[in-house]
Amino acid sequence: MNTYIKLIEQKLATFDFGDRPSELYEPIRYILSLGGKRLRPVLTLMSCQLFDDQYEKALYPALGVEVFHNFTLLHDDIMDKAPIRRGKQTVHEKWNANIAILSGDVMLIRANDLFLKTDQFDIGKILSKFNTCAAEVCEGQQYDMNFETRYSVSETEYLEMIKLKTAVLLGFSIELGAMIGGAEERICNQLYDFGINIGLGFQLKDDLLDVYADSAEFGKQLGGDIISNKKTYLLIKAIELANGQEKEELNHWLTEKDFDQQEKVNAVTDIYNKLGIKALSEKKMNSYFDKGLEILETLDIDTQRKHPLKELVVKLIDREK
Repeated sequence: MNTYIKLIEQKLATFDFGDRPSELYEPIRYILSLGGKRLRPVLTLMSCQLFDDQYEKALYPALGVEVFHNFTLLHDDIMDKAPIRRGKQTVHEKWNANIAILSGDVMLIRANDLFLKTDQFDIGKILSKFNTCAAEVCEGQQYDMNFETRYSVSETEYLEMIKLKTAVLLGFSIELGAMIGGAEERICNQLYDFGINIGLGFQLKDDLLDVYADSAEFGKQLGGDIISNKKTYLLIKAIELANGQEKEELNHWLTEKDFDQQEKVNAVTDIYNKLGIKALSEKKMNSYFDKGLEILETLDIDTQRKHPLKELVVKLIDREK
């Protein structure tokens, strides 16, 4: 995995996003310099290598996925009023919201430029799938915002939202690599489904980490979802299961407008602990990771070639940030 990440970092560092005006392009270089797991472009390269040892042919499209992903983070941070991203100031905090919006717009344009830098003959198919994925990510973000003002959100609604907001991009990343590697459509579809399930598990893990991670490791504001009443799987299950005093207290924190942030995080976390929400969330998360691994296992591809993908899924399950 380190080989893929090194290649991705080197190419990102040298790619010409633009120079003037500096206020437009410096934020792009800034957010990309903050690092991150580079999970999506790594998945694209890994998926390509399942079918073609010359996986570098998928590098530019893989970078397109990463630039698009960071564009969504930049805009999401504005909407969430998030102060920290990967342990550093968010772009709208370091500059301002208008600059962050415009820099994000350019990132979306540059992502398309990167997809065009491929020898894949059917570039139209790639761009069509990307555009579908990009629209779905926006739909997922809108659902996420809608849920913030609703008291009741069903588990089914939530899982559909995170499928759109998070999982479809992982699915596309893997399908993209397979397409460039020359895989037949049936296999590409199976790998997309693998990515969807891994993506669902990944987001459920993120929900858990927002509450239960080591703050020094996590790199983001701990308890941010609780502070903003974000309808995560944890909160949805707590609303469903709470009775008596826990229900009364939870309702208090969900409706209180003037509160101490840390006090709210501690109080809601305590309710989660009393209701066993962490164990329920881990069970749901693992069900998706297990399904993804089952799909990978049934793929008609050499076991040794599939091993890096399987190893990566295990790391995602065990990650602490």
